Amino acid sequence: MKSRAARLQTLQENPKISVLIIGAGINGIGTFRDLALQGVNVVLVDKGDYCSGTSAASSHMVHGGIRYLENGEFRLVREAVQERNRLLENAPHLVKPLPTTFPIFKWFSGLFNAPLKFLGLLDRPAERGAIVIKLGMLLYDYYTRRQKTVPQHVFRNKKESTSLFPAINQEVIFTATYYDGAMPSPERIAVELIQDAVAANEHAIPLNYVSLQSAGGKTVTLKDEIAGDTFRLEPKILINAAGPWIDLVNQSMGRETKLISGTKGSHLVLDHPELRQAIGENEFFFENEDGRIVLIFPLLDKVMIGTSDIRVDDLEHIAITEAEIDYFFALIGRVFPSIQVERSQIVYTFSGVRPLQRTEGGATGQISRDHIVQVTEPNETIHIPVLSLVGGKWTSFRAFSEQAADQVLDRLDITRKIPTADLPIGGGKDYPSESAVKEVYLNELHEKYELELPRIEQLFETYGTGVKGMLEKYGAELATMIESTPEISLGEIKYILTHEDTLHLDDLILRRTMLGKLGRVTKAGLHEIAQICRETLGWSDREMQQEIERFADILRDKHKMDLNTFIGG
Repeated sequence: MKSRAARLQTLQENPKISVLIIGAGINGIGTFRDLALQGVNVVLVDKGDYCSGTSAASSHMVHGGIRYLENGEFRLVREAVQERNRLLENAPHLVKPLPTTFPIFKWFSGLFNAPLKFLGLLDRPAERGAIVIKLGMLLYDYYTRRQKTVPQHVFRNKKESTSLFPAINQEVIFTATYYDGAMPSPERIAVELIQDAVAANEHAIPLNYVSLQSAGGKTVTLKDEIAGDTFRLEPKILINAAGPWIDLVNQSMGRETKLISGTKGSHLVLDHPELRQAIGENEFFFENEDGRIVLIFPLLDKVMIGTSDIRVDDLEHIAITEAEIDYFFALIGRVFPSIQVERSQIVYTFSGVRPLQRTEGGATGQISRDHIVQVTEPNETIHIPVLSLVGGKWTSFRAFSEQAADQVLDRLDITRKIPTADLPIGGGKDYPSESAVKEVYLNELHEKYELELPRIEQLFETYGTGVKGMLEKYGAELATMIESTPEISLGEIKYILTHEDTLHLDDLILRRTMLGKLGRVTKAGLHEIAQICRETLGWSDREMQQEIERFADILRDKHKMDLNTFIGG
């Protein structure tokens, strides 16, 4: 990928483009990749980093949305299940099968609520009992019967459940386990999608930290938030993929829309070995007593707890509250009453706003997670059609991107060249899925690059076949582990800094890697990593200190973490 400066210069010299996408969350990134694959001259910008807003604040699940069945959203569930399976197959290094377990406390609860919700006569949540869950899982299995990517569901009685999960609440009468997918690092999926786009099309230009200033006539004015300069583009089509900010982006272009009804979702990450052992490799996914769907999720060696669903209007000050933390601790106690949780065990928190289709009133959990492209045709103020990508979810981003891309291709009178349904993502390309083939592949890398085999296996688990490019570039430095942060190597950091548009310290620690999310960074490690950034990116000592201060501010304001607490003193 060309340098950021070179990409900016290209746009300044050639401002006439086919498509401009505002917003580099997963919907914008997915559409960018799809259009790039079709040969379209497309530019993607975001006022922050790639995948730093709503898309970074997901529940890290790739799922079919089993709970949407009782809302009658069968098309959405069928699509999501198929897309879940495609992600498991297309990005096997970043998306793994996830056994998802329902603890069931009642037999018949929700039996009458479900048909009423289906008929639209009830919108409040209600706890589901064994019969409703069993029926839902049978239908879920039906949707997955052809792809056979994951096993069918299993129902266990009380004795079997207690044997498998000794710490589980004795009031649980059944557990039911089905399979969805886990994506521990959604941000890495986003970066690899962008890299795929750029590799496929030299006229596909991504730019993080570039904001929309205004639009008028055939011109859109953008600002480089790093240098402070403004520049203009003349796109034929503009895609508004700003998520919760869609209405605000439209407003900045002189278009008044009311498309989004956002709800806040928060999560916290715990360093809690006892709870981690209690859940095993299972995500516990269930309804709390108030009917809210919640989860206890195995995030590598940590445990992630979520999620809330609260209507919000202020999009710029989103962070977890003490009340949400209390709520999360209480839900743990409902399933594992003997396990105690303390605030000192929190290593990270994050919050985001779901960009849901606008509704008035009703329970937030009942708002549709479906997606739609809303088109605003040119008028006397702006002579560019605007396609706003409303709704959607991580799992079905490819299908939504395809829908949006097809509309763009139709307007540009371009025929689709490449389907994306079965297209590998990043390090999923040429991925050796069979164990024997994988062993040969890794041994060949070991012999060629003379890096210890266990280390190559570690890198392969994160970067898939992308590890080959890293080895070619940095070789032995991939074995040079950061002394104070031994979970990452010097070679990895250098590669990420020079190949992945990493402009700030928080880009590296909170998104390109899982160091921040898992509480891996020590005080010494933070300064050691900042020093590597200084040397690789050419920061001055003053700039390095400013980056550390910026990182501290982001932790405090967005993640409610004190820097000294976060880095373990």
